[in-house]
Amino acid sequence: MGTVNELRHLHEFHKYLDGYRLSEIATARIADLKLVLLVAPSSSGRNTIIRELEKTGEFHFIVSDTTRQPRVNDGVLEEHGREYWFRTEEEVLDEVKNGEFLEAAVIHNQQVSGISTRELDKAKRDNKIAITDIEIIGAANIYRAKPDTDVIFIVPPDFDTWINRLHQRGELPEDEVRRRLESALEEFESALQEPYYKFVINHHLEDSVAEVYEIAKFDKVDAEAQERGRAIVEKLLINTREYLSKKH
Repeated sequence: MGTVNELRHLHEFHKYLDGYRLSEIATARIADLKLVLLVAPSSSGRNTIIRELEKTGEFHFIVSDTTRQPRVNDGVLEEHGREYWFRTEEEVLDEVKNGEFLEAAVIHNQQVSGISTRELDKAKRDNKIAITDIEIIGAANIYRAKPDTDVIFIVPPDFDTWINRLHQRGELPEDEVRRRLESALEEFESALQEPYYKFVINHHLEDSVAEVYEIAKFDKVDAEAQERGRAIVEKLLINTREYLSKKH
């Protein structure tokens, strides 16, 4: 399972994904689907929030497609349909050509991963809210394709709590901590710049889950909570820059 993935159709994937657009038929098919994206820096708790929302029976977690082979994580082999839908290049390329991916990307020129509208059709058929965690570029691409998407930024309550949560995940090498913090800088900047983000402060899990639920289910957004969330992100941005400059 340690084999490096190689894309036999790399040139074709780049060709069709450059300026990629969802097909008109697929766009119409998912027009009335409720879609929620959670964006957050590492160790902010977004996956825990998603798991709690799934327990309500009202949410469908979106499983992405990928052309890479399954990996072993913590001694457990990834499972088809759980971590990813593991598909052939030809299957993914056909759907990309037909505009059937909500978003997709070539990763390190070794694999293609993305969200197929098959997953969204499944959520719609079951009358559930589609939800997933995603990075800032994917969120931007999806919002462009489906502007009624709820893009929610999960905010750590303060810098010290966030750093403690990061280290609680296990002993991370200093270069890995730095990489995650550098990524967080980009995420904080994006959250402050893009108008589509809604902020949820993850101080207490139960409250955070309830807030995401209210936004996703009823489009209920508290203006004061948004101001507090934005202010914390601004502070986190400053603190992260200072931390990285001291560690340089």
